[in-house]
Amino acid sequence: MTPAARIQAAIEILDGIIEAAKANGAPADRLVADWFKNHRFAGSKDKRAIREHVYDAIRACGPIPATGRRAMLGLVEEQPALRELFSGEGYGPPKIGKNEKPAEGGVAPEWLEDRLIASAIGQGEAEALLSRAPLDVRINRLKVEGELADLPEEGEKLALPNALRFTSGTQVSQWEAYETGLIEVQDLGSQIACSAVGALPGDTVIDLCAGAGGKTLSLAAAMGNAGTLIAADTDKRRLSQLGPRAERAGAQVAETVLLDPGKELEALAAWAGTADRVLVDAPCSGTGTWRRNPEARWRLSEAELSRLTQLQARLLDIAAQLVKPGGSVTYITCSLLDEEGAGQVAAFLSDHPDWQAEALDLPLGTARGPGVRLTPSHDGTDGFFIARISKA
Repeated sequence: MTPAARIQAAIEILDGIIEAAKANGAPADRLVADWFKNHRFAGSKDKRAIREHVYDAIRACGPIPATGRRAMLGLVEEQPALRELFSGEGYGPPKIGKNEKPAEGGVAPEWLEDRLIASAIGQGEAEALLSRAPLDVRINRLKVEGELADLPEEGEKLALPNALRFTSGTQVSQWEAYETGLIEVQDLGSQIACSAVGALPGDTVIDLCAGAGGKTLSLAAAMGNAGTLIAADTDKRRLSQLGPRAERAGAQVAETVLLDPGKELEALAAWAGTADRVLVDAPCSGTGTWRRNPEARWRLSEAELSRLTQLQARLLDIAAQLVKPGGSVTYITCSLLDEEGAGQVAAFLSDHPDWQAEALDLPLGTARGPGVRLTPSHDGTDGFFIARISKA
């Protein structure tokens, strides 16, 4: 493919991503993969270039653009050398018209930028949300003792002893160490969030929003497979992925529980008032993960954010009924909005005067209300809010 044809391909993919974002359709990575599947003439260099154009264009736009072409014109504002590829020749895009306007830049739609500002996310922090994320892995101590040798590449040691960092795009999933469960892909911020739970061997631990089980596996390693670990979620498809992952990692999960929304306590009745630790990795806006999913800014609405904050409050109430006296609830979101983090936990504590926030001894982060916040700019991690609360 010519460089101009790659630009046109990126425009076509962006059109699909924009429509999917408006209709809550398939995510960008799936649409990119589908395009490659249906256009097998694209070679590996073509695919790499097209993918970079697509995601660079997404990052260049604040509000959702009207078309893929306008999104790409927004990227031209940042990368002027691309302008000459709009020649109209061959399979390339038509020339840029005198009155054509690029998509609006910025960090996010205006209403969302306002929410970030209200949550003390400054310009530098906000711009860092649209940088490229590295690839972090966690050494699985259920299978590895001492140093992990013979990796194809040497990783950068991070703030936690089991965390290593590689450059973005490193094909870790093709390594033998990954296939045999010696390492798991997990952002450093997520690893720190799991460490905040304080899970110990012999504990009864409930991962209330387990999803596909990434944090569940981290908890199993912290417990040394000694204790009772329960993974629960409302998403059957994602929860079904935990079994194979746990087998590969050598992790023992006592039970997986499929939850019926609105009836979670019924499914978890056997463990009510018995858990030492409950992890609430609450569904959220994902503002802290824009480095990996930049089109998520286009999918979020004020109505959806309101729905999420109501769900988070309900999950905190559920978790509080699962812990035994002296137990704790660790609440985390991959969001930098206070209404999903510090404000959410502060509201819970205000409504439950017999609960209190615990001090967290974490290697990174900045105090934020009753918890700690991690950000890409300050900590080099995805954005997280972390708090641990317990009955007084």
